[in-house]
Amino acid sequence: MTTRLPKLVAFDLDYTLWDFWVDTHVHPPLRRHHVTGKVIDSQRNPKIIDFYRDVPQIMHRLQAAGVTIAACSRTYAPSLAREALDLILIPPRTGSDSSAKRIPAIKFFDQLEIYPSSKIRHFKKLHEKTGIPYDEMVSSLTLCMEVAVTHNWVAVLRRRMEESGSRGAWYVNLRTNETHLD
Repeated sequence: MTTRLPKLVAFDLDYTLWDFWVDTHVHPPLRRHHVTGKVIDSQRNPKIIDFYRDVPQIMHRLQAAGVTIAACSRTYAPSLAREALDLILIPPRTGSDSSAKRIPAIKFFDQLEIYPSSKIRHFKKLHEKTGIPYDEMVSSLTLCMEVAVTHNWVAVLRRRMEESGSRGAWYVNLRTNETHLD
């Protein structure tokens, strides 16, 4: 039986898309380094603010498939999280025109639920705003929990891809910070 991708994929930010807690590990203000163009914070030894390596291509694939992309974070620094998403530049999709420009990460998100609360409230708001039924929503946490139970992210990924008929993976393994793209 083949099923399709979910209508909405919700990503947590901290330790899902990037390797830190934005409210405790990052010191504002953020800026782009004048030489490297990387986003950095204001520490003496600045922290680079960026997504895990394969996240940009996952975002491109979800967007191309028409999936609604949401960010859901319970951070106590919502404005800093939004600032980071605004400053991080996503490279063009692999294989695209060489003249294509980098795009602010925030533009990939159709919905932002970034405030201290519960994931339940975040998903209720997503449902209210989009009308997408809960059973058509998948969160990065849901996938992580599935991996934790099976202890095998490759098996989960393969099964998800087979069920969706997808040739491209859209899964970020939170346990090992690995991602997989076909």
